[in-house]
Amino acid sequence: MKSIKALMNLSGRTALITGGAGFIGRAMVEALAELGATIVVLDRNIEVIRCVTESVSRSHGVKAYGIEVDLEDSDAVKRVPQELEKYGGKLDILINNAAFCGTSSLEGWVVPLEEQSIETWRRALEVNLTAAFGLTQACTSFLRHSSHASVINVSSIYGVLGPDMTIYEGTEMGNPAAYAASKGGLIQLTRWSATTLGPDVRVNAISPGGLERGQPEIFQDRYVSRTPLKRMGSEEDFKGIAAFLASDLSAYITGQNLLVDGGWSAW
Repeated sequence: MKSIKALMNLSGRTALITGGAGFIGRAMVEALAELGATIVVLDRNIEVIRCVTESVSRSHGVKAYGIEVDLEDSDAVKRVPQELEKYGGKLDILINNAAFCGTSSLEGWVVPLEEQSIETWRRALEVNLTAAFGLTQACTSFLRHSSHASVINVSSIYGVLGPDMTIYEGTEMGNPAAYAASKGGLIQLTRWSATTLGPDVRVNAISPGGLERGQPEIFQDRYVSRTPLKRMGSEEDFKGIAAFLASDLSAYITGQNLLVDGGWSAW
């Protein structure tokens, strides 16, 4: 029987993390690098990507590369395998983490249902759902050649639950339908992929709850009051779950959606 240390060791494996220069993505990059994985960061800004890869390589002594891709560009997504060929032509772990979250200033986004934009809806689905499908599809041949292949899709509690809009009252924040629909679709894509790519590839999802990002105090107070662990999440909360699902610690787990929400969904 293997030790826990052996099961979590990612030495010799390559992990691609979309949105790897962002908040949760960077935490996952750090976690897998600490366990010895070669890291490939996919994001939109090459300068930011370089900062991450150089820092990770220096801090953890692993190889780290970057790929600049706008996930709204489906042709660019299809070219990712060509980029992977430059970095060894292998892939063991794919984390579809990048997300279209929008801002309160984006037209047709954080507004009442009657005013939500079809164009913005399409952009959200393109990044949050279609890109995850396209990238998984493009990388399947690499993953099938791995004996430890794992895909992790980062969804949201709002892919599972309906929103309580009262927690946003008095703020510029909101909860657009496109975000929820795209994240719900990602959970079902996870189940579909798990049953069709197995036994070669494991596919699971993570659904984060609210993360503290400097939101208005009134929103944070309302959110925390409804959370059994009485705090919002932090990026560090996703290091362990990423390490678990990416490694052989979860070798017999596929098709699951793990809610990392401090108990928000337990009520």
